[in-house]
Amino acid sequence: MNVIDAIQQRRAIKRFDPGFKISDADKKKLLSSVMENAPSAFNLQHWRPVLVENVELRKQIREIAWDQPQVTESSLLIVLGAKVSTWEADAKHVWEGAAPEVQNIMVGAINQYYRDRPQTQRDEVMRSAGIFAQTLMLLAQEHGLDSCPMDGFDFDAMAKLINLPEDHVVCLMIAVGKSASQPYPRVGKLPYDNLITIDSF
Repeated sequence: MNVIDAIQQRRAIKRFDPGFKISDADKKKLLSSVMENAPSAFNLQHWRPVLVENVELRKQIREIAWDQPQVTESSLLIVLGAKVSTWEADAKHVWEGAAPEVQNIMVGAINQYYRDRPQTQRDEVMRSAGIFAQTLMLLAQEHGLDSCPMDGFDFDAMAKLINLPEDHVVCLMIAVGKSASQPYPRVGKLPYDNLITIDSF
């Protein structure tokens, strides 16, 4: 499947076939491919996916997620968290393979960009998480799988359920599996001229 086909065919699926199972090996292969190829700011790889495998935990998540069936019906449910402090904790590690002069430049630039800027730190992990999620959904589509990005849940309650570390945030959920329903039709797409501005507003 080429990229445009994956983009056009990917839809937000609301009902999954609960009998369909993705093997552990295929889950690992899918997620490993995303982690190896999805871009992130300064290569910091802020994302920290939590694979929710426990049936009882899924039921608890469904209770805080407006009773959305994707939570318990999908074969793969990811709560996509992100490590806000990665700019400070992991900067040297993610640039270890680069030449020493490149390492020094990048680690210094990361420090200058993030230090004492908590809003930037949080905004950046959300951007990287969004890129991760879209990459995952398109790759899933290429493999014949369906998906749904989800943010309709209680974020504070979710943090407690997954024992979220203090320096992390919850970004969104992604459900992956086989569709058991027809997606809603694409409607309400705003025209090009209503959205695109040249140079400035």
